[in-house]
Amino acid sequence: MKSDAFRRAAEAKDFSLAADEFADDVTFRSPVVFKPYEGRDALSVVLGAVVQVFQDFRYTDQIEHGDTAMLVFEARAGERDVQGVDILRFDDRGKISELIVMVRPMSGMHALADEMKRMLEAA
Repeated sequence: MKSDAFRRAAEAKDFSLAADEFADDVTFRSPVVFKPYEGRDALSVVLGAVVQVFQDFRYTDQIEHGDTAMLVFEARAGERDVQGVDILRFDDRGKISELIVMVRPMSGMHALADEMKRMLEAA
């Protein structure tokens, strides 16, 4: 599957393993901010923080159809259990051109936002 390298990197908490899988102009749409992050450098910073915030991260489902993949996950953010979906869209070269993350419940998303803010301010 096209999303296998991304999945392995997320599970290893090391997105450098999938760096070549992202298009240079990749767009990341976060569950906690309105404006998307643009480009590989911005994505690298955000994903580096995310792997430190999520605890007990695991994918429960991986679905692909055409140029779209959805990876369903469970994790903890602080004291909150969360469920979420990574939606990957691939360009015509097979590179990830868009990553959308959705998280539930709202209390878990707020815990994620608080932890991400702390991590990104430190970076």
